[in-house]
Amino acid sequence: MHHIISIGDFDRNGIDRLLDHAGQIDRKKYDSNALGGKILAVLFFEPSTRTRLSFESAIARLGGTSLSVGSVEACSMAKGETLADTVRVVSGYADAIVIRHPKEGAARLAAEFSTVPVINAGDGAGQHPSQTLLDLYTIRQSMPIDNIDIALIGDLRYGRTAHSLASALSLYNARLHTISPKGLELPATLSEQLTEKGMEIIEHDSISDIIREVDVLYVTRIQRERFPDSASYFNVASSYRITPELLADAKKHLIVLHPLPRVDEIDPRVDSLPHARYFEQSRNGVPVRMAMLMQVMQ
Repeated sequence: MHHIISIGDFDRNGIDRLLDHAGQIDRKKYDSNALGGKILAVLFFEPSTRTRLSFESAIARLGGTSLSVGSVEACSMAKGETLADTVRVVSGYADAIVIRHPKEGAARLAAEFSTVPVINAGDGAGQHPSQTLLDLYTIRQSMPIDNIDIALIGDLRYGRTAHSLASALSLYNARLHTISPKGLELPATLSEQLTEKGMEIIEHDSISDIIREVDVLYVTRIQRERFPDSASYFNVASSYRITPELLADAKKHLIVLHPLPRVDEIDPRVDSLPHARYFEQSRNGVPVRMAMLMQVMQ
């Protein structure tokens, strides 16, 4: 039984094989009944649009079906049932489970009690491996991943998408540039782990300082709830906004990614620029998650 809990569950060859498979799927080279008769349980205890719908689309496109629990209030956890017991029960109804939970480590706990494969769709400030795989897939559509310069921008302390992506990029000799508000820097433990793997991490105060150097801008939402008041939030958030004027000095091939949803981190005028790849990035969630489901369910 193969779980996907962390991007660390893959080595570089494993990532490349899965992305190659996603590319074949993207070119419509797949069996539309590859998972016929299979059932995917979708346990999402946090809000989601893209991740949830793309997993449900993925299983449907492969001929399978899905069962869904939309919130804690909608299941027996509202009555006091533990996550472990919920997973024990649900794994008897399905062939795989995809879970999103607000507590870090919840997906790994679920894997311990499940009798079917578990895919982590985000656990607190922990990991989000399926997002990272589609991020890498999107980068690879524009350029080789090896030796790129990538800037992670926004909330890097609590942003699980940034954590997973940084870990994966350490396998590709990428140089990591970080720009974040004070107190929301990349966790020290993660920085140490990446440095031990040989990754170069460079902190910056301003996006404009590096806009001419980087190949990828990976923008994340700065969470308003991390600030004492709205004025403090808007003062910080405005300093981390991507605009056409900022991108005027960028490399021609630079791409802008965002795991979405965005609030005001990216000016809507950027949407029409050739640098913008975030909606394509979202669409890529379907073939990548199709490849993931085939890997754990076939």
